[in-house]
Amino acid sequence: MTALAHETLEAVMPKVTTPPSDLDDVLWQAWKAMELPEGYHAEIVEGFIEVSPTGRLSHSQIANRLRRALDKFLDRGESAAFQDTNVIHARKVWIPGILVAPEEVEEHGSEDGIGIEASAVQLIVEVVSPGSDSITRDRTRKRREYARAGIPVYVLIDDFDEGGTITVLSAPDPEAAVYDDEVRAAYGSGATVPEGPAKGFTIGEDITGPGRTP
Repeated sequence: MTALAHETLEAVMPKVTTPPSDLDDVLWQAWKAMELPEGYHAEIVEGFIEVSPTGRLSHSQIANRLRRALDKFLDRGESAAFQDTNVIHARKVWIPGILVAPEEVEEHGSEDGIGIEASAVQLIVEVVSPGSDSITRDRTRKRREYARAGIPVYVLIDDFDEGGTITVLSAPDPEAAVYDDEVRAAYGSGATVPEGPAKGFTIGEDITGPGRTP
């Protein structure tokens, strides 16, 4: 995702000292009330409302290839791959590139039906888009958020890390907001999901395309 607009807390309320739970509620209500132009979406990431456009063509191509391949891999199980789905966790909301969750997702929906509860999400994949804010969000801020939420596996497909890399993060530590296990692979060599319903699924060149000279 490329952040063309970065809507911070100051954009929705004055800067005040507010207990975290109250602050989360203010951001949540502001997020639900937002009316965005077509082609944009908003997330709540580490105390900020972040507004981003939908992905560029190359981003969409990777995400679509990945979703189709995951659906085939998961076809005989009870899980499925989803795109453009709100993930809700303690008054936070994220819209990852791809997620894997139970196919019968309705029973895992949030109370107001806005999205799926993070506790039901088994895998998240983000396809990193250009722009320093987008890169930092996926590599750093969302990495911490997904670890806090206990997302079992987080994968980054990153065109902008050397010649292109796939990073597979697992074993989240919610208290420390870190993943204890990390495996990085260059485009072309492939990376494998280590656990969950997509265990054994390999993200290879057929999804990412070939690597490039840094």
